[in-house]
Amino acid sequence: MRKWTIPFVLFLLCLIFLVPDQGRKIQANAEADSDAPVDPPKVEEKFGAVPNGLSTDSDVAKREAESMSRKTLRASAEKFEFQAEVSRLMDILINSLYSNKDIFLRELISNASDALDKIRFLALTDKEVLGEGDNTKLEIQIKLDKEKKILSIRDRGVGMTKEDLRKNLGTIAKSGTSAFVEKMQTSGDLNLIGQFGVGFYSVYLVADYVEVISKHNDDKQYVWESKADGAFAISEDTWNEPLGRGTEIRLHLRDEAGEYLDELKLKELVKKYSEFINFPINLWASKEVEKEVPADEDESIDEEETSESSSSEEEGEEEDAEKAEDEKKPKTKTVKETTYEWELLNDMKAIWLRSPKEVTDEEYNKFYHSLAKDFSEDKPMAWSHFNAEGDVEFKAVLFIPPKAPHDLYESYYNTKQSNLKLYVRRVFISDEFNELLPKYLNFLMGLVDSDTLPLNVSREMLQQHSSLKTIKKKLIRKALDMIRKLAEEDPDETNDKEKRGLIHIPKFEIVLFTRSIKFSFLGMYDITDVEESSEENEKKGQYAKFWNEFGKSVKLGIIEDATNRNRLAKLLRFETTKSDGKLTSLDQYISRMKSSQKDIFYITGASKEQLEKSPFLERLNKKDYEVILFTDPVDEYLMQYLMDYEDKKFQNVSKEGLKLKDSKTKELKESFKGLTKWWKTTLASDNVEDVKISNRLADTPCVVVTSKYGWSAYMEKIMHSQTLSDASKQAYMRGKRVLEINPRHPIIKALRERVVTDPEDESVKLTAKLIYQTALMESGFDLSDPKDFASHIYSSVKSSLNISPDATVEEEEDEAEEPEVETKAEEESASEDSELKDEL
Repeated sequence: MRKWTIPFVLFLLCLIFLVPDQGRKIQANAEADSDAPVDPPKVEEKFGAVPNGLSTDSDVAKREAESMSRKTLRASAEKFEFQAEVSRLMDILINSLYSNKDIFLRELISNASDALDKIRFLALTDKEVLGEGDNTKLEIQIKLDKEKKILSIRDRGVGMTKEDLRKNLGTIAKSGTSAFVEKMQTSGDLNLIGQFGVGFYSVYLVADYVEVISKHNDDKQYVWESKADGAFAISEDTWNEPLGRGTEIRLHLRDEAGEYLDELKLKELVKKYSEFINFPINLWASKEVEKEVPADEDESIDEEETSESSSSEEEGEEEDAEKAEDEKKPKTKTVKETTYEWELLNDMKAIWLRSPKEVTDEEYNKFYHSLAKDFSEDKPMAWSHFNAEGDVEFKAVLFIPPKAPHDLYESYYNTKQSNLKLYVRRVFISDEFNELLPKYLNFLMGLVDSDTLPLNVSREMLQQHSSLKTIKKKLIRKALDMIRKLAEEDPDETNDKEKRGLIHIPKFEIVLFTRSIKFSFLGMYDITDVEESSEENEKKGQYAKFWNEFGKSVKLGIIEDATNRNRLAKLLRFETTKSDGKLTSLDQYISRMKSSQKDIFYITGASKEQLEKSPFLERLNKKDYEVILFTDPVDEYLMQYLMDYEDKKFQNVSKEGLKLKDSKTKELKESFKGLTKWWKTTLASDNVEDVKISNRLADTPCVVVTSKYGWSAYMEKIMHSQTLSDASKQAYMRGKRVLEINPRHPIIKALRERVVTDPEDESVKLTAKLIYQTALMESGFDLSDPKDFASHIYSSVKSSLNISPDATVEEEEDEAEEPEVETKAEEESASEDSELKDEL
């Protein structure tokens, strides 16, 4: 008992000390909350939910929010720095940023151009920085050493000091150009000069050792060298040729990069990426020239002997005289010798940087051929040169090529090729940015140059940005304006009455008398042919040429681009029943519409000749209505999107909905009500929706039309011809077929009389079905059972030739097969062949 006494006493003492402290805390909390209003009891939130199942305590949520919003490190935390192996980091940087090795030359030339820009800028305030002699030449030089596998790029730019080399080349992603611009914008202090950022390190894609020799006006000449292994060295240059000022980069190429020692390869890369750099880019290129050198005596003697043996006796005296003269002259021969000289690679100027008013047509043509690599003499149809200002600033030049590529529409939806090149400060970046132009304008050639585009660090990919939508919108608008202007300037597109007028010139007869002159007014000349200028002659027919080459692209634009659909519709051209083979626009069609005409009439088909003979046009032609003739398969898709134009609806004359006034329509419907009802019942098995009186026929007994929103006959043929089409899935899109009959045609009148006499006559039913099948075929539909149609035709032929329906085809007589007997000649020939084989 005693052994538990001491622990128990200690436990009681602890309780005594703890209880008063907890009491004071409870009392303090009660006093603090006494002034707060007491909330009435509430119904428990989430009543019926699982207690503490998925709910989060409010204090916990508050603490998490505070932790997430914290932007500074906690003062009490222990801080560490990220560690990285420099050589490994360099390897990741080089091989991950760039997917194409060719861009290393682009980056180095761009850096050299930046250095030249800086020294030129500094020379505006201090001309002495340029120095004298060759140092004043602001140019870029490229030189090869094939034996040592060294590629050198030199510029006479601002150069770098020892400290610049250490900071700019020793610090990854340190861009001296960016620092230069920032310094100039803030304090105007231009002492911070550097030119290399991440782009410089692309050299290690092709080189395993790099030397950078640089001379700044304020320092000695130094050499920076590195193998991209995490270390670099800088030393004073006492062994290389003095640069004077500028930088020379020497790339010791890898074995697998030997292609960059080829002059043609370097010329190709400069033409592709740096053709429009502001400064001359010269390549130390080899060239073979013919040279006269003294000939050896042995060679000269051989040549004389050869000439003597080939000469004739008659020409001997003349040759002797010539030889005497030749002996006086020293003997020479022509040999080919390899020489080296500087070759300019970028003679084409960036015309988009100039004002459009300052650029001539000849310069635009030359620039187009250079940009498109088109070596023909054809000129572009039109061009648009503009500067965009506002939220996004860029310069652009767009061209309409003279001809469409042969494969422009063959892989329209699969190709990613774009003819629009993207430049940043005159340096080519890529031509694979499909976001700048929609697919239907891919035929345009041109370029966009902007300093504000959001490129990623390798400058190979364009990041998603709101500015892209702005650029795309402006490019589309300018492109459509260019095409519209091409149409407006074409004399053939202008109304004859507006373009030409009657010029009346009085004709006088002059009769000479001894003392007077008599004037006699004889009449007026009507002159309709106004002399056209040479400029108009060049533009004449240009839009028709454009339409023949790229008209399908405009139609695809109407299908794909809902925003610009109305603007594209104004560019549409087509032939009509009144255009006499010339192209017509929708505006011209509307101007010729009758006052009572509310809809724009059109019809689709395989050819113009076929459509002109269509029975759907008979009544319209008689009433002098104009109908648009669409003969391109894409037109069927086009008209599914182009529902109206200028408040005028489009009406396919081969579908239901055609409204033409006819005062006797009601009487005719009542008169032929029995025939239409009987015919509909007879054709029930052929899925005919209805039989109606037609208001579109004149000379044809009947036609088959489809419902307003279903496929037309031509569209059905297009869909059936698709390689991967599924007939079962296309059934719901086929239009409901309606047979429209011509109540004024004698065949229909005669059929009505026969039906009234005997509606159950099988021959009448056969005739009615044959008429329907004929109308079906004439309306452009395919027959579901051609064999049945042919048998009905043959039956009609039998009837017209008074042949009995029961007449059969005469059967062939069975002939006994006789064995083939060889002729005597064949036997002799066979025996001769066998004898010949034996001899061989």
